[in-house]
Amino acid sequence: MELTDRQTLPVAQDLAWAALNDTDLLARCIPGCESITPNADGGHDVAITAAVGPVKAKFKGKLRLSDVNPPESYQLHFEAQGGAAGHGKGSAQVRLEPAGPAETVLHYSAKASVGGKLAQVGSRLVDMAAQKMAREFFERFGAELAARHPAPVAAEAPPPASEHPRLGLFARLLRAVRRWFGGTA
Repeated sequence: MELTDRQTLPVAQDLAWAALNDTDLLARCIPGCESITPNADGGHDVAITAAVGPVKAKFKGKLRLSDVNPPESYQLHFEAQGGAAGHGKGSAQVRLEPAGPAETVLHYSAKASVGGKLAQVGSRLVDMAAQKMAREFFERFGAELAARHPAPVAAEAPPPASEHPRLGLFARLLRAVRRWFGGTA
């Protein structure tokens, strides 16, 4: 299975990088994630419940980062065992690109393989499940980022004097006074 896409995140690159390395935030955003905990190897142990077609199981796995280049990119390696449901392993390349003061484009490319019952359900179902999980993750992740770092509200410009009721009245009175006393309006 291969999955390549990009997502626009509503925060600056440094905030996006920090969020991608916040395991509590990631655990809330990954569909079916029960836990992400650091392990002695410098990686993380993960517990996720996932369904692929008729196969639903709890997977226990390991995540490890390599080629870490803050705040721009890293390589993510993963492997998981789901008992009788099967197993999976793969990697993903993640790259952040600034798109303005409050936007970052996240590019990712993932490759994975599955075995056991997961492989028997067919690559089309596996691909659809992976796409659904990615979509749900980025919806949650974007919402979490927007809640943590709301976009600044642009101040509204006051309406022109002729449109503002009080200023419009004042301008009309000023013109009338000038006409009455010989000035130009």
